[in-house]
Amino acid sequence: MDFTFSEDQLLFQQSVRDFLVAEVTPERVRSLWETETGRDDGLWQQLTELGLVGMTVPESHGGLGLNALDFVLLAQECGYVALPEPLVHTVLVAVPMLQEIGGELAGQWLPQIATGQARVVVGLEQNLLVEDAHVADLLLLQRGGELYALGRDQVTLRHNASVDPSRRLFAVEIDGKPAPLVGAAQAAPLLAAALDRGALGCAAQALGLAQRMLDLSVQYTGDRHQFGRPVGSFQAVKHHLADVAVRLEYARAPVHRAAYSIATGAGNGALAVSHAKLVACEAAGLAAKNSIQVHGAMGYTWEVDLHIFMKKAWALANSWGDAAFHKARLAREIFADDALLGAGATFGAGARQ
Repeated sequence: MDFTFSEDQLLFQQSVRDFLVAEVTPERVRSLWETETGRDDGLWQQLTELGLVGMTVPESHGGLGLNALDFVLLAQECGYVALPEPLVHTVLVAVPMLQEIGGELAGQWLPQIATGQARVVVGLEQNLLVEDAHVADLLLLQRGGELYALGRDQVTLRHNASVDPSRRLFAVEIDGKPAPLVGAAQAAPLLAAALDRGALGCAAQALGLAQRMLDLSVQYTGDRHQFGRPVGSFQAVKHHLADVAVRLEYARAPVHRAAYSIATGAGNGALAVSHAKLVACEAAGLAAKNSIQVHGAMGYTWEVDLHIFMKKAWALANSWGDAAFHKARLAREIFADDALLGAGATFGAGARQ
C-alpha cells in the first residue's frame, strides 16, 4: 500500500489552504458566531466555485467525481481554519449517501449540491443532534433503523448550544407520520457507511486543528519573552510542543489509511476509521491541553485565537461516535477468535490490504 500522495494532490491541498487561510480568518469565524444562522452564503458560493462542494458528486451530475482519499487532505485544511461551513459533512457524508440511495432523489439533489443551490444534511441516531439542520433543504434522518428524506417544512427544530459556537446543533422532530424512504434492512448498510464517513471527516479535521494549535503555540512561545529570552527556548515548553508534534505525526497514517479503506473498500473500513478517529482526536486533545499550558493564562482569553480551534477539537471528539464507541469497535476486532494479529498478519500472505 502506498500512502504517498501525488504531486497534484499536494499542490491542490496547498492551494486550498492558501484560500482558506486568507478567507476564513479567526475574525471572520468570530463574526459568524454573532449571526443568526452562523453561516455565510458568500463563502459557500466561493467553495462551490472552487469545485470543493461538488468534489464527490459524480461527473454526470456536474461534480468532479472524486472520492474520500482525494478529499482527506482538504478536510485537514478545513480543520486548520476551523471552517464553520459544513463542507466536510457535505462531501464525505451527504453526497455519498445520496449516491448510494440513487434513483430520483439522487438525480434531483446531486446537481443542486454541485452548483451550491441546495444543502443536504444527514442525521444519525449516533448523533443525538443534527448539525446545520436550520439551513438544510433536505434532511436524511435515521429513525428506528429506517431512513427518511424530508424537507425543512416537515420537521420541527429545537436549537441546542454547543461548546463550539460555530456548530449549530438541533434536535429534530418529524412532523406527522411520513413514509420512510428506505426500510430498516436496506438502510442498515447506508447508515453504517455514513457513520464511518462522518467519523473519518472528524478525524481529518482533528489533524488540521492539532496542527493549527501547534503552529499558534510555536509562534506565541517564540514571541513571548521571559528572563530575557523566548519562553519557547525553555526545555519544559519544548517538551510540551514536541509531545504534540510526535502524537500528530503518528496520527496521520491511520487517517490516510482509513480514507484509503473508505475509498477503495479494501480491508476492514470500520476498524480503520475507529483507529483513525481515536488517534486523531487524542492528538487534537493533547494539542489543546499543551497549548493552554504554554500560553499560560492568555490561552483562556477571548482575544487569543487558540480557543476557536480548541473548542472545535473538543466538539468533534464526541461527534460521529465518541471515544468509548470507537474503542469498543476496536476491542471487538482485536479480541475476536479469528483476529488477524501480529507481524504475520501485517506483512505476511494473510495480511489485509
